[in-house]
Amino acid sequence: MVIIDAAAEPSVVEMSVAGIALDATSRSPIVLLRDPSRRRQVPIWIDQAQAHNIMAGLNGTPQPRPLSHDLMASLLEAGGLRLERVIIHAIEDSTFRAVLRLSPDHDVAQPVAQDESEPNPEGECLAEIDARPSDAIALAIRTGSSIWMLEEVVAEASIAVDAEADAEDQDQFRRFLDQLSPAALVRHLENRDSQDPRDAPTDSTDV
Repeated sequence: MVIIDAAAEPSVVEMSVAGIALDATSRSPIVLLRDPSRRRQVPIWIDQAQAHNIMAGLNGTPQPRPLSHDLMASLLEAGGLRLERVIIHAIEDSTFRAVLRLSPDHDVAQPVAQDESEPNPEGECLAEIDARPSDAIALAIRTGSSIWMLEEVVAEASIAVDAEADAEDQDQFRRFLDQLSPAALVRHLENRDSQDPRDAPTDSTDV
């Protein structure tokens, strides 16, 4: 478990999800995180399933059954917890590392603690849980939670923003998903897994 105090750390940047792009070479989706200046964005290579989950959250697309991240959000609510923030804190072996910072949800009635002399204070962090950035981002979108990234990670992995290219890539990716059948998706993932690993930073080494 990695303990990071995003509120006290001056080198932490709050990022926003700019959208999903498509790698022109591998046809792999990329989630784009953008800094407040809107001049830098960090691309993270993910898989099609995670891209679909993120896009569904961004678009507010109704689903006939809850997706995995909808279920995660419901479980947090049922457990009286909230996702305070996501923190992407490192790149190790070409893989981004992230944690989910959980705290008590004081809008939900909490069970009385056995030792009432030590209640959970407002804003106390209960846990920081290791997570793939794509899972963390998809969950943050559904819970309205903030996404933070260490400045050194932004500096290492960011690229200059090209808004026109971003819009074109996102439109291309939406068309790609619309035309992709389940069987074709399986073949695409199998072919991609059989190739050499990418040098670019990815969401996880197992995607």
